[in-house]
Amino acid sequence: MRTILGSGRRRSSTVSVAMTSALLLVGLSACGESGAGADGAGGNDSGAPSQACTPGEVSYGEVDEEVAAAEVDEEALVVYSGRSEDLVAPLLEQFTEETGIDLSVRYGNTAAMTAQLLEEGDQSPADFFLSQDAGALGALGNAGCLAALPEESLSLVEDIYRADEDNWVALTGRARVIAINPELVPEEDQPTSIDDVLDERWSGQVGIAPTNASFQAFITAIRVLDGEDAAREFLDALVANDVQTYEGNGDVLAAVDSGEISMGLINHYYLYELAAEVGAENVVAENLFLDDGGAGSLVNISGAGVVSGTDRGEDAQALLDFMLSESAQNYFADTTYEYPMVDGVASPAGLPTLDQLDAPDLDLSDLDSLGATLELINEVGLT
Repeated sequence: MRTILGSGRRRSSTVSVAMTSALLLVGLSACGESGAGADGAGGNDSGAPSQACTPGEVSYGEVDEEVAAAEVDEEALVVYSGRSEDLVAPLLEQFTEETGIDLSVRYGNTAAMTAQLLEEGDQSPADFFLSQDAGALGALGNAGCLAALPEESLSLVEDIYRADEDNWVALTGRARVIAINPELVPEEDQPTSIDDVLDERWSGQVGIAPTNASFQAFITAIRVLDGEDAAREFLDALVANDVQTYEGNGDVLAAVDSGEISMGLINHYYLYELAAEVGAENVVAENLFLDDGGAGSLVNISGAGVVSGTDRGEDAQALLDFMLSESAQNYFADTTYEYPMVDGVASPAGLPTLDQLDAPDLDLSDLDSLGATLELINEVGLT
């Protein structure tokens, strides 16, 4: 199928803020000692024992010392965002305008923000975590750093796009694709599986961004689905076939579109961003969606969770539900061209629906082993 186009200590006082009636929500259940909701009310009836966010129990990524040194206002709701300021700041500002809840946001890449929260543990100032990757949320959940969410929020999203332990939920979907230049890859030669990009006819003609989180999640998916040996063999074959490396997915797409290379492994929305920037009529590249049910058909997510132990649980829950609101979901679909997660919100025009994609049968929380993936990528010489 194809379509164009500085850590601080946990504060003890709760800041009372007037809420709009549409955002008055049930408090969260406790995963840490102090409870997720301001009143300690539980949002999940599983009866599972509480778990403290313990520093050092789980590893994921490396702390960015410059980001860690940035101050946060602990009198506001503290958000750790693995999504860029340019992307989400307008949405967070809208939340504050609608609710009166002030936010203090620490921005960094998802792996670094995850590593920081894991290092800080229950002494973190964070109340809310925003991630561009399911694996990071899985790592935080495994470490007890995310609180259980109420069914009212979880039920808005399909089961496959939320944690089995009910401690994170997807906000958007992001499909893996092969961007192709149809002038260089005629229809009869288009790949039908991810292994087809390894054919020697494409030597020097395939682009990747090995330091990009989405590529790393894709390799993690191969490891989870097919095993370590299969992931290593795939990476070794890329290297042997003279794969071209770029700094980011946008650079990969630009190289495909210009004819510098024939194809590249990216996420679907980069093509939409390029079309919005230069006009669809000026874009040569196309997205190729694989339908073999393997890692090349991965649908990863951006998502969010409430940090366990926060004393701002109701406010954090309000932010989560705002992110799942129709207005926020439309913002993501219209601005970032990602798949919305809530029924009734239209996907960007021209995209196949999530139901039409043959995504692999995979618990997205299992993409939490970033360290092993990075080690493998380094060993084959791609970074």
